[in-house]
Amino acid sequence: MTIDNDDLLNSILSSLDRIEYISPDDIPNIDLYMDQVTTFMDNRLRPTSRYPEEDKILTKTMINNYAKNDLLPPPVKKKYSKEHVLLLIFIYYYKGILSISDIQTLLKPITEHFFHNGKAFNLESIYREAFGMEEKQIQALKADVVEKFKVAEQTFQDAPAQHADFLRKFAFICTLSFDVYVKKLMIEKMVDELVKAEGSADIPGRGEARKKNPKSQEARFQEDM
Repeated sequence: MTIDNDDLLNSILSSLDRIEYISPDDIPNIDLYMDQVTTFMDNRLRPTSRYPEEDKILTKTMINNYAKNDLLPPPVKKKYSKEHVLLLIFIYYYKGILSISDIQTLLKPITEHFFHNGKAFNLESIYREAFGMEEKQIQALKADVVEKFKVAEQTFQDAPAQHADFLRKFAFICTLSFDVYVKKLMIEKMVDELVKAEGSADIPGRGEARKKNPKSQEARFQEDM
């Protein structure tokens, strides 16, 4: 079945509208058991998943792995606070593009200085500022997608007619992929600079564990992401 290009573009733009910013005000102020945490995350993030009926948003195994890999502070009496949930949201968005070591680099200073620090400027303050900024970028992202789509539509003018539509969609995917690739390189460069500034020894698992077996830690983590 051939997908009309206008319908395809509208579907993509609609999917961007479904990216929901989880406000800290929507997160319960009471401590939650693990099942309650997974249920909350599932209810709020499933609409943006690729396969809503199959994808695992967050499982008990994932949460345990995050704690084992120093991404998430341990629960208190098997209960997770609002700030635990905020960290899990950060991890959810990071894990698709960053390695465990990179996520550790980014979150270690956050948990060290702002997790349950008892001050007015805390982890929730950081979350509100960071995600508030990202929320405002949706319209800019939509405009960028439309521009890339229009450019791709002008490609392969001389291609065989029966293949032209596929090739233009392929060009659109290539353009989006290159954009992701470049931004991923930029993020990794920034993370490496953070490591240089702070010292790699401060990041658990980045130094000696990698030297002994550079793939084992990442592989174990990715299996249950």
